[in-house]
Amino acid sequence: MSNRVIDISNLVKTYQISEEVSVQALKGISLKVKHSEFVAIMGASGSGKSTFMNVLGLLDSPTSGRYVLDSIDVSGLNDNQKAEIRNYKIGFVFQGFNLLSRTTALENIELPMMYRGGVNAGEMRDKARGLLSLVGLAGREGHTPNRLSGGEQQRIAIARALINDPAIILADEPTGNLDTKNTIEVMNIFTRLNRELGITIILVTHEPDVADFTHRKVVFRDGEIIQDTPVRRGKTAGRKK
Repeated sequence: MSNRVIDISNLVKTYQISEEVSVQALKGISLKVKHSEFVAIMGASGSGKSTFMNVLGLLDSPTSGRYVLDSIDVSGLNDNQKAEIRNYKIGFVFQGFNLLSRTTALENIELPMMYRGGVNAGEMRDKARGLLSLVGLAGREGHTPNRLSGGEQQRIAIARALINDPAIILADEPTGNLDTKNTIEVMNIFTRLNRELGITIILVTHEPDVADFTHRKVVFRDGEIIQDTPVRRGKTAGRKK
């Protein structure tokens, strides 16, 4: 079995604006991510990083190139096949939390497993409770999002992303709506999940301090990767006491 959870080669994404005009958002991207890596994707607006994350998350299809996710070539899958792989292989964490407002914390966590099916209610509830405890929110099972802080809501979203034991977590600006204290708490959770449980995490951020929690920074500009470097471990924010 390959040690790579993501293996992308010569990925191109072109948007046809009109008959005469096309925009190449990704220009032959190649990237490999090993199991248990923690990677930051960075770049200015229009650099291609959002398009790249949409392709990674099977929310968009490349124009050409190859994308292997956890040993499955997903490059040419149809929408139904992508939806199934997405539900089993990818956990998403978004800037805006994307929790159901009238649904309890526990029920929000259970949702992806409910959609997946094949698990009885008791097992689903037990697993959701375990994940709630894992992100430090044991006892908040019955709280709806309006009774939780922004940081707590994002922790619920992280637990939800973990419920189906995905191959990777894709986090899109997960601290964008948080203050400094909650940013540190959320990033420490990601660090612990990666370090102690070996979960592969790919995180989009424009904040250098957030990227410093990761192992590796990949920087996009004009549809290309211009930098792919390890984080200097002695300076990572995640290790500050």
